[in-house]
Amino acid sequence: MQRPKISIIGAGNVGATCAHWAAIKNLGDIVLLDIPDKEGVAKGKALDLACCAPIERFDANIIGTSDYADIGGSDIVVLTAGLPRRPGMSRDDLIETNVKIVKSVSEKIAEFAPDSVVIVVSNPLDAMVYTAWKATGFPTNRIVGQAGALDVARFRAFLAMEIGCSVEDISALLLGGHGDDMVPLPRLTSVHGIPITDLLSEEKIHACVERAKMGGGEIVKLMGTSAYYAPASGTIQMAEAIIRDKKRIIPSAAYCENEYGVGGYFVGVPALLGTGGVERVIEISLTEDEKKLFDESAQHVKDLVATVCRMFPELA
Repeated sequence: MQRPKISIIGAGNVGATCAHWAAIKNLGDIVLLDIPDKEGVAKGKALDLACCAPIERFDANIIGTSDYADIGGSDIVVLTAGLPRRPGMSRDDLIETNVKIVKSVSEKIAEFAPDSVVIVVSNPLDAMVYTAWKATGFPTNRIVGQAGALDVARFRAFLAMEIGCSVEDISALLLGGHGDDMVPLPRLTSVHGIPITDLLSEEKIHACVERAKMGGGEIVKLMGTSAYYAPASGTIQMAEAIIRDKKRIIPSAAYCENEYGVGGYFVGVPALLGTGGVERVIEISLTEDEKKLFDESAQHVKDLVATVCRMFPELA
């Protein structure tokens, strides 16, 4: 039986760590691809990871490459390509630079892996998911962005630290964009069925929410670079749900038309992930305050997309 195939575009910290988590979970064969100037890095990391197989007991063909032909037949393509925001770089500068990269990569994905499901990790995420959708021409169910999986994981981790319990027992949900645009839902957060409000004060819950929002920035301040273990872990959680048809409900940047009144944009919502990619957007009832915060977050997504379309009219 042929193993599933996961291709990862970008062999930096996030991309290489995605390859690591995918291998450890024995999800299938792995292609780690980067630009020709970094092909040696991609090949070196792939070889290093392949040498873990006898110890970690996974079976996979793992290659590094700069040739897009090698992603042919991929079930999943993870798109991590793009530059981080640098000092002095405006938001528009970052968007312009990364849209060019993601557009180019997405066109290659459409050419060489036309039946794949694409998980976008590149930032600013909401703009990059839209770009990938337009550039690939894929149906909306086969384009999805990773942010919610990471943000929920951070929220759960911080709650567990505060309570002193296992993270496994914490169930949480959030909507909207990444970081400041996040809309956590404490009323739908519980510890083995016990409402979080029965275990923590409103003040402490709010502190965990704020820390989750700023989790990426906290890590950047500590080590001078963006996080990669948790973002990659969240990405491969989504990939596993799709490859193994687990039908998991994971917060994802999924396409919403009528859902939540969004009107045709990719926003952070609970999504059922299986072989078909995003098989269903789960719509939940929101309180008036939650709906207001969600609408604000969705408007920020629309503003980002408007910026992309202004810079690149062909993506409109």
